Amino acid sequence: MKKSYMKYKKYPTMELHDRTWPSKTMDQAPVWCSVDLRDGNQALPVPMGIEAKLEFFNLIKSMGYKEIEIGFPSASDTEYNFLRTLIEEGYITDDIKVQVLVQAREHLIAKTFEALKGAKKAIVHVYNSTSTQQRDVVFGKSQEEIKAMAIQGAKWLQIYAAKYPETEFTFEYSPESFTGTEMEYALEVSNAVIDVWQPTPEHKMILNLPATVEMSTPNVYADQVEWFSRHINRRDSVLISLHTHNDRGTGVAATELGLLAGADRVEGTLFGNGERTGNVDILTLALNLFTQGVDPGVKIDEVNKVIEVYERCTGMSVHQRHPYAGELVYTAFSGSHQDAIRKGLKANEKDSTFWNVPYLPIDPADIGRQYEPIIRINSQSGKGGVAYILEEAFGYKLPKGMHPEISLPVQKMTDQTGKELTALEIKNILFDEFINVEGTFQLESFKSTYQEENDQVVMIEAKVILDGVEKTLQGQGNGPISAFIHGLQKEGNMDYELISYDEHAIGIGENAEAIAYIQLKNHKGISAFGLGIDRNTSKASIKAIISSINRLNR
Repeated sequence: MKKSYMKYKKYPTMELHDRTWPSKTMDQAPVWCSVDLRDGNQALPVPMGIEAKLEFFNLIKSMGYKEIEIGFPSASDTEYNFLRTLIEEGYITDDIKVQVLVQAREHLIAKTFEALKGAKKAIVHVYNSTSTQQRDVVFGKSQEEIKAMAIQGAKWLQIYAAKYPETEFTFEYSPESFTGTEMEYALEVSNAVIDVWQPTPEHKMILNLPATVEMSTPNVYADQVEWFSRHINRRDSVLISLHTHNDRGTGVAATELGLLAGADRVEGTLFGNGERTGNVDILTLALNLFTQGVDPGVKIDEVNKVIEVYERCTGMSVHQRHPYAGELVYTAFSGSHQDAIRKGLKANEKDSTFWNVPYLPIDPADIGRQYEPIIRINSQSGKGGVAYILEEAFGYKLPKGMHPEISLPVQKMTDQTGKELTALEIKNILFDEFINVEGTFQLESFKSTYQEENDQVVMIEAKVILDGVEKTLQGQGNGPISAFIHGLQKEGNMDYELISYDEHAIGIGENAEAIAYIQLKNHKGISAFGLGIDRNTSKASIKAIISSINRLNR
C-alpha cells in the first residue's frame, strides 16, 4: 500500500492538564444564531432568491431564533436588497437581531452600515483570517500586519456605527480559521480588538471562535475554548461564540464540548447545511438538550414543517437517517428492536413520568411525528413488529401465542420479494392466512338460543358444508363456542380442544365489528389459531373456530 498518510501531520494538542470541561454538564441553552441565510445559502448550488429567503427567514423566526445572520450585504446586490426588504417591510420584529458579515475593509464596512439603516438592532460581524496557512499561503502577511488589519477593522466599525445612532449595534469579531491559528496569537489579536471596542458587562461584544475547517478531535477544540475563555481580557464583557464546521463529522460533538468549556453562544444551520460537509446542526443541538431535560429555547415541535420549508427553499434533502429529523430515525426493522419498542411503549402508557422507551431517545410526538412508522417490516423483522403494525394500523390485538403464526407467512413474503411490506400488505397476508382460508369446512348459517328451563345453557344450530356435504350441527354448552364444539364432537372425527379465546371490538358505533381469536388443538396435539370477524360476536367466534379447523386440516 502507498504510505499516502505520511504526507499529513498530526494536529497539535493543548497543554491543559487542569481542564474542567469533562466534569461539567449543560443545564441551559446557549444563545442561538442561525447562519442559514448566509453560510448555508452561499453553499447552495443555486442560492436562494429574495422570495425564498423571506420564507426561510420567517421559518427561522417562527422557531424562536432571535439572532439571524442574513448575509453579506456589501458583497451581493441580492443580499443588500434582501436586508432592505426585511427592514422596510417590517419583517424584523423588536426581539430579533439581524446579523451581517463583512470583511475588515472600509468600503465594505461602509456599505454594510448603509444597508442596515433603519434597523432597530443589529450585529455587525467583522472578520479576518489569522491562521498560519492563510497568512503564509493566501495573504503573504506577517502576524503584525494581520493584527493591524483586525484593529483597523474594529475601528472602522466604531466610526460607521456612530453615523447611525438610531440602531443598537452589537459588534462581533472572528479570527477566521481560529483552529488553524496559534492559540497565543489568536488571543493576542482578539485582545487587540477588545482594546478597541472596550466592551462592558452591560454592552457586551461577541468573540467568535470558528472551526472554519474542523482539524482536530472535539476534545482538543474544547481545550482551546477553555484556555481562551480563561485568558481573554474582559471575560465578563465578552460573549464567546462557537462556529464549527463538520469536516471530520464531529461538529455537534465539538460544539457541545466547547459549550462545556465555557462558550456562551452557537452559530449554525438547520440540518447542518453549509460549505463542504456543512456547519454544526443547531436543530440537532437543540434536540440533544431537549432529550436531557433542558429547555432548548427554540421550537422543535413541528419538524415536518421545518423539513418541508427547508427542502423547498434550499433544494437540499434531509437524509433519511439524519438525527431526529430523518424519515427512518423512528423506525425499527430489526425484530429484537421492534419487540423492545413495543414493550417500552406499553410500559410508558402505565408510567409516563419520564420517557423510557428502548431505542427511542425521544418521543416522536414531541417533534410532531406519529407512531405509525416506528416499526416497519422487512426480512429482518420479527413477530412482535408484525403484531404491532396490525394493532396500530387496524386495531387487531393479536394474542401473543398467535404472533409466530402470522410472522411466518409475512417473513416468507419479505424473503420472496426482498422489499419492505406496507401495513395493508401485512393485513392482506393476515386475511389470506386466517380469514380467506381454503378448506373443507364452511359455515352456511348459525343461530343460538338459551335453554328454556336453564338460561345458563346455550343451544346452537348451525348449517355447515363439511367435505362438500351440507350438515346441520346441534349442540349445547355454557356459551356459543362450547355449544358449537359440542356439536362438532357429536359428528365424530371432530375432536378439538379449546386452548384459548380472545375477542375485542374494532371500530365504534354502528360500524363496529367483533374480532375473535380462537386456538384449538386436535387429537394429534397440534394447535392452530383461527380468526373470525363479524358484527355478531357469537358468529365471529364460530368463524374463528372454522378458521382454526381449516388451518389444522391444511
